[in-house]
Amino acid sequence: MKATYLVVVKVAFTSAGEHRRHELLGDDDVTDAELSALVADLWGVPAVRLLDSVAEEVDYDVPSILTGARTWVRGHADAGRGPRPFTFFVKRVHHWRHSPAFAFVPPEIAAWAAESVPWRAEVLVYGSDLAERLPAGLTVPRALRVDDRPDDTAVLWLETVEHDPAPWDETTYVRAARLLGRVSGSPRVAELAAIDPQPWHIRSFVAGRVAHTVLPVLADETVWQHPAVAEHFGPLRPRLAEVAARLDALADEYAALPHLAAHGDACPNNLLRHLGDDGFTLIDYGFWRPQPVAYDISQLLVGEIQMRRLDADGLPERAAACLEAYADGLAAEGHPVDPAVVRRSHAVSLVLFNGLPSITVDALGEADQDAATHHVAQRAAMAAYSLDVLDATEPG
Repeated sequence: MKATYLVVVKVAFTSAGEHRRHELLGDDDVTDAELSALVADLWGVPAVRLLDSVAEEVDYDVPSILTGARTWVRGHADAGRGPRPFTFFVKRVHHWRHSPAFAFVPPEIAAWAAESVPWRAEVLVYGSDLAERLPAGLTVPRALRVDDRPDDTAVLWLETVEHDPAPWDETTYVRAARLLGRVSGSPRVAELAAIDPQPWHIRSFVAGRVAHTVLPVLADETVWQHPAVAEHFGPLRPRLAEVAARLDALADEYAALPHLAAHGDACPNNLLRHLGDDGFTLIDYGFWRPQPVAYDISQLLVGEIQMRRLDADGLPERAAACLEAYADGLAAEGHPVDPAVVRRSHAVSLVLFNGLPSITVDALGEADQDAATHHVAQRAAMAAYSLDVLDATEPG
């Protein structure tokens, strides 16, 4: 099975969804002459004659506060041998004050919040030579155009990527984990790890998302009275409360762990499996920066659970195999790390970013309560694993 999209979900082009290019793209569009040059660059030819083009919104239901638009631009051009189709993936990224979600930030913290979320990493990574630095088995899409604007927005014109969208098996997870270890351990990749100059610290996450959205949920008795939460999270409530009570200490520990290059959101959705070999194409680098060792393994393990594409069955066993593979990848790049440090770093990252924020109130009001209850149960299993591995790796 294969797909030629830059996202895992399948997108069907229909004439009803197509628009004149400028009608949909607006200020994100380019001139016909510029589009012709992009197609020529994509094909590796001196010039083309543009024949037609249309635009269509990408059917992608994963929200992002840093993404303003995702658009397919496709059409036909002639490089001298007759009409030939082309497709680009056009993505607008922005400072999160441009996101509709920013309207819900309390006014008293808006100024601080506006600077708390880095957004330029993806722009800078696509404009870099990361592709030449990645370990064998990993690629990135070509950026044919990076339009970086003074209003803290940027428009990326990217090649589409042919990939295999079939569900991952255990071998795929382990292979991805090893390659992520090689990314973290690579001395050449390390030179680009801090390419985004915007400061970010774990305290920003604790003072922001955790304080304003996670802790209020944990303290809300009406949430705990919901039957699904009571059944599946009820036994975990004392342990979650204990973690919440020592957030500052865990944040300090997180900050003190060895930091290495990290993708930032290395879930299967953002690792497109190659056709015909064992590699992956990396996409969506919004949180690319140095992070604690094994940071990427957390989202690799739980991303599909959060997306409701995978149950939490076998999570501890999968995690153990992935952590071992990640450590092997570090060593393969000449940067071995004590397995105990790898495991502890994974535990601290996982509980802060995934375990503690695991109760999703959005699911509680869904019409299909059977599906919602199942999802709550899987997230509870994910939280339980995070608490278990945190307890198992406590120092001393």
